Amino acid sequence: MPEKHLVGHLAASLCVLIWGTTFIATKVLLRNFGPVEILLTRFVIGYVALFLMRPGRVKVARRQQEWWFVGAGFSGITLYYLLENIALANTTASNVGIIVTISPFFTAVLARWWLHAPKPSRSFYWGFVVAISGVILISYRSGAAVGNWRGDALAVLAAGAWAIYSLLITKIGGLNLDLIQATRHAFFYGILFMVPLAGVFGFHVVPAQLLQLPILANFLYLGIGACAICFVAWNLAVKRLGTVRSSVYLYLVPVITLFFSVWLLHEPLTPIILLGAALTLIGLWLSGKN
Repeated sequence: MPEKHLVGHLAASLCVLIWGTTFIATKVLLRNFGPVEILLTRFVIGYVALFLMRPGRVKVARRQQEWWFVGAGFSGITLYYLLENIALANTTASNVGIIVTISPFFTAVLARWWLHAPKPSRSFYWGFVVAISGVILISYRSGAAVGNWRGDALAVLAAGAWAIYSLLITKIGGLNLDLIQATRHAFFYGILFMVPLAGVFGFHVVPAQLLQLPILANFLYLGIGACAICFVAWNLAVKRLGTVRSSVYLYLVPVITLFFSVWLLHEPLTPIILLGAALTLIGLWLSGKN
């Protein structure tokens, strides 16, 4: 395996490892904060972390390229996470976890249309079917898949928003900019779009709340881990593996969530769940052959 592909696979694996636990952290914070309050706070933390890691301005050669950052900030940061957080407030974490895994399918379709990418092979689509079947089995544990249809619909829209973000990141990756600075630049626009939303939905986060240890720990985990580190790693994975190939790693998110639910929350591990995890891994392998 070429070194650049190995780095891409490792980066994508790190992302799904962390992202697989973010549903739990977000659910905990939703007890005290609204979706926009969580969203804005975590990305401000992420932006500050990236700025401390790599200060300096991002300079693009053409004005058109700046719009790629605007679109990435809106689709992958503001829109995706806003839709996901509102979905979590209206349906189960398991439902959201399963639905957002259809993003690789959206990504493949859009990449074919917008980036003129090669048509995905049959193994990609078979892998999609097998992986989603496995995710459904995982999601249905203990009847967890029964949720609110509005939240489920928002999760579908979130999957589409992430697909658009992945395509824009592919375009940005071709500019050969510093990866950390480029990620931070997209964060800037994402936060910019969140500010008016905070005015509409309300923003009442006070320092005293953030200093409470459980709340602080969850925000730091989401802000530094899931935002700053994972977005840089994901952008690296997309650059090294390509838009579609990296996106199939999202199938693993429910499997990671399952693992930590069994380990930390002592949820039961049944044969059906094990079968679902196996199908998801097989689907990932099939789609990765594309």
